[in-house]
Amino acid sequence: MNRLAILMFCVFSITTGEFVIAGILPEVAADLHVSAGTAGLLVTAYAIGMTIGGPVLTALTTHIDRKRLMLALLVVAVAGNAVSAIAPDFRVLLAARVVTALITSTFFAQAVVVVVRSAAPDRAATAVARLALGMNLAMVLGAPLGTVIGRTWGWQATFAAISAACLLGAALVAGFITAPPEPARSSAVAEFRVLGRRAVLLALAVTAVGNVGVLMVFSYLAPLLTDVAGHAAARLPVLLLGYGVGATIGGLLGGALFDRHPHTAQPILLGCLAAVLALAGAAATSPAPSAVAVVVIGALGFAIIPGMQTRVMSAARDAPTLAMAVNASGYQVAAGTAGLVGGTIVDSTAGPRAVYLAAAGLTLGGLALTWLTIRAARPATRQPAATGS
Repeated sequence: MNRLAILMFCVFSITTGEFVIAGILPEVAADLHVSAGTAGLLVTAYAIGMTIGGPVLTALTTHIDRKRLMLALLVVAVAGNAVSAIAPDFRVLLAARVVTALITSTFFAQAVVVVVRSAAPDRAATAVARLALGMNLAMVLGAPLGTVIGRTWGWQATFAAISAACLLGAALVAGFITAPPEPARSSAVAEFRVLGRRAVLLALAVTAVGNVGVLMVFSYLAPLLTDVAGHAAARLPVLLLGYGVGATIGGLLGGALFDRHPHTAQPILLGCLAAVLALAGAAATSPAPSAVAVVVIGALGFAIIPGMQTRVMSAARDAPTLAMAVNASGYQVAAGTAGLVGGTIVDSTAGPRAVYLAAAGLTLGGLALTWLTIRAARPATRQPAATGS
């Protein structure tokens, strides 16, 4: 079977567990007799587990064979979701969520390294984009399907289904995945030293800053579309589906564009994203333009990601796995910052509409950092990781 397709399915299965909780949160809260705010800790704890635990776990497992490590991580995902399905109280469910979160970014980092090293050098970003399609599908397909399962058979059935999917993924990895040859991998200390390089820090900063704006808009799409644009609340699921479809297409196109134009694709995409965000703010009160903007913002917001990930790997060629785990943490930090800054703007006298303009400005900050990253990387070759982990 195709290595990329198997790993994409594994990413889909694991990240569905991350996204699905939003759809079944009320059922979990009611069944375990906790408030909605307390149940929301399941989301917060997962994000913290990914942000802090992912890089630490990745560094501690640098000496383990990559295939064996991916299998072990999938087994943890199977167990974590199985325990979630039978959790007798909120504390057990919270602990299971944290354990599952720890392996999420580590698995994705391992998978990225495998698919990039299996691809031709000029197809690296396309390979990353196709792997990330599993994450997009988890948002567009997995989370809604898990919500339907949870509301039909109970939230426990949702976690049981995710556990079964991860188990299937583990069987496919065991039977069909062969990790590509690679040199001896470096120690955890050596990998952390790589993260101190200026080019690596700049590439990681691009992920953290360049994504804040679009994540801010996504976090507050509901008030932007209903309170500002005047869409009916019943239309929100369709509009969110449009965002997801745009994100899926944009991610694939963004990877192909970066492979063809490695020095110009990312700045152009970030510039276009900033412009669309500004235009969306100008037309925020019009239903039709705002609906179109949702799809375009989703497409551009995900088109920038494959290039960011590939550039991090290229800059950290001696420690690509740890760098990818830290990059995933940077994305989580961006999401947290987006919620905080966006909430402050929404609650201010400026109102929700100002989120668009703030998002455009932050995206321009990511564009400026991108140019610095490109200048820092010009003397080096673009081929992703050749040595190290």
